[in-house]
Amino acid sequence: MLQNDSLTGAGILSKENIISDYRLACESRQVSLLGRKDTMGGRSKFGIFGDGKEVAQIALARTFRPGDFRSGYYRDQTIEAAVGNLTWQQFFAQMYAHADLEHEPNTGGRSMNGHFSTRWLDENGQWLDQTKLYNSVCDISSTAGQMPRAVGLAYASKLFRSNKQLHNLTKFSRQGGEIAYATIGDASTSQGMFWEAMNAAGVLQIPLLTSVWDDGYGISVPIEYQTTKGSISKALAGLQRNEDEPGLEILTVNGWDYPALIETYEKAANICRNQHVPVLVHVTELTQPQGHSTSGSHERYKSKQRLSWEIERDCNVRFRDWILKNGYATDEELEQIEAEAKETASQSRNRAWQAYRKDLDKEYLETIQLVQNAGRESQFASELSNVVNELSRTYLPVRRDMIASVRKVLRIIGKEDNPFKASLKDSLRTSIQENQARFNTHLYSESPESPLHVQPVAPIFSDDSPVVDGREVIRTFFNATFEKNEKVVALGEDIGMIGDVNQGFAGLQEKFGELRITDTGIRETTIIGQGIGMAMRGLRPIVEIQYFDYIYYALATLTDDLASLRYRTAGGQKAPLIIRTRGHRLEGIWHSGSPMGTMLSSLRGLHVIVPRNFVQAAGFYNTLLRGDDPGLIVEPLNSYRQKETLPDNIGEICIPLGQPEILREGKHITIVTYGSMCRIVMEAASQLQGVGIDVEVIDVQTLLPFDINSSIVESIKKTNRVIFADEDLPGSASGYMMQQVLEKQNAYRWLDSAPVTISAKDHRPPYGSDGDYFSKPNMDDIFETVYQIMREAEPEIYPELF
Repeated sequence: MLQNDSLTGAGILSKENIISDYRLACESRQVSLLGRKDTMGGRSKFGIFGDGKEVAQIALARTFRPGDFRSGYYRDQTIEAAVGNLTWQQFFAQMYAHADLEHEPNTGGRSMNGHFSTRWLDENGQWLDQTKLYNSVCDISSTAGQMPRAVGLAYASKLFRSNKQLHNLTKFSRQGGEIAYATIGDASTSQGMFWEAMNAAGVLQIPLLTSVWDDGYGISVPIEYQTTKGSISKALAGLQRNEDEPGLEILTVNGWDYPALIETYEKAANICRNQHVPVLVHVTELTQPQGHSTSGSHERYKSKQRLSWEIERDCNVRFRDWILKNGYATDEELEQIEAEAKETASQSRNRAWQAYRKDLDKEYLETIQLVQNAGRESQFASELSNVVNELSRTYLPVRRDMIASVRKVLRIIGKEDNPFKASLKDSLRTSIQENQARFNTHLYSESPESPLHVQPVAPIFSDDSPVVDGREVIRTFFNATFEKNEKVVALGEDIGMIGDVNQGFAGLQEKFGELRITDTGIRETTIIGQGIGMAMRGLRPIVEIQYFDYIYYALATLTDDLASLRYRTAGGQKAPLIIRTRGHRLEGIWHSGSPMGTMLSSLRGLHVIVPRNFVQAAGFYNTLLRGDDPGLIVEPLNSYRQKETLPDNIGEICIPLGQPEILREGKHITIVTYGSMCRIVMEAASQLQGVGIDVEVIDVQTLLPFDINSSIVESIKKTNRVIFADEDLPGSASGYMMQQVLEKQNAYRWLDSAPVTISAKDHRPPYGSDGDYFSKPNMDDIFETVYQIMREAEPEIYPELF
């Protein structure tokens, strides 16, 4: 039996605090119950709730301080309410996907319910003072996807504490005194991201406090199918620290034991905050009173015995019993609190629903009126009446229904002279524009700090400018950057002691120290996560994926978290991380260096940059560092030992994004390419000149964004022929470039020959020079493809080669 004296040492508790906690637990439970009803009744599309976790989350929230961070789990509603980040009206507004930041400030209706975030940015995209906020990183649905960035959030505290150069960044840290709280369900600990994060935290010794909410199931699959020994704390026991070896502090507590939870979280937070030791709190014997989500009932897979067990161990019921047994309140007082909690939840739901429907109902009535007006003047009156009837019968119509009705009406009356046609068109244009702002903004920065606004700075060369290897160019750039900007840090495999595998950081760790340039283990996912977390806290990290193909290990984190962050918070959060890697013209199935099509499909929200040499690379790094968007830079692997002239102003040059460069002017055919293919295409162009074919070569330089000024079409207007050359698989980046130019720039209108793509073969390239030659485009392929196009146009001038 729980005893009153078990609160010894937890002096923060008083009768007032205890009753306040119980009230919050009751309110949170009630909004979960009402939320499920709303989903089942059709008011929302989906519902997932934190019922059964209320008391544990309250205990965690009691240790949460301004400046701390939560990298969490879509069941953390009670934490968010406890620290003041969430009102219950906002909770329901998110369920209804209310696309108005005044009502749903977490994501502007862009994420399903349970995805919470703190707005770190003002209306101009500038950082607010994070030390005054209870910071919540916007949740993602991908299981364990919150773990990699949690490592980075905690690692930033270590840097802020250990690096005195950062102590002036008082808007981001109180000299590293912040905790990063990660929360995760027990089943999700089976994911590799969790294990990688725990190992990284133990190695780094960072203030990461991870809570595992253990309710015994992952949807229908019980814990014995999920975790060795049926317990994540037992499975992780080898990471437990001791007197001789650092590691994790692992604590276990029952999720229905209020005083034990309070004491456990106080202990865990003190260890994290003061000692910078990672802690895992395994919260056991939790329940899910409503099951996993609104997608089904847990009665389908839980036995009657298990369901009875969950009723008995309901944390709110046990909390209530403890309050009564220890004399903190009477049964009547608790009944009053429970009734008030139910009323609070109901009123919050009603206010949220009324606010959500207010503008929708107004637009609905206006649409009905517009269509009826048009019907009175139309020869198709019966058909327009059917549109009105169909819309009137729609249950809880939304903007999709109204806009679709107007579009249908305009199709019906398209050829008649209807006096209300103009009003319908104006209404449609206005609606599309307004919904563009609601749903299609903030993929990239819209602030004055957007890298698209960075002013170009051209390289300056003099008679004294040395000719050096490409690796010396980029090393000199990094040296200049680290000297002038204390917020820039770099980390990755082999980046420190040996200066990276291609010597781009040679000697820089010795000069700037391990806190600035840091070696990591072989763990791409949490390398990216470290970078994301640091970037979220005002630092400017450059993280390295050693070779481009290895980026697949981290792709889920890049696409689900980093690329969508600004979008899914409707401009409320950002993480201007730079990912450095090297690729192109690599050999071997697992080292092809060319998965660009995958990046283009997965990483909208990042800038994807493909410099052909290292002067270009330095200029793009600078542009990103002066902007506030994340970016991926793929350095050309075969250029580290090729000679380049080192600019006198290497630390200052900035190259604009989305602006191709003409490398060679020509009049017969345009070849559009990028990266290491530029060298091959230029070689082919030189040889084609010898047979009378004048090739214009364009380096696109960045794939995202792509030719924002539509300049490539101007070349095609001149040459009337185009090839898109790429070493990725067929239809990948080459197909993307073709679509961007022929469709978006309407370049098809100027073509006298069919457009052509040149790409690698539709398999991974085998190892060796022969494998490369017969798998990826080479100079001979370029020459012969161009020659054949010209032969088709003028066979009398260009005879058959073979």
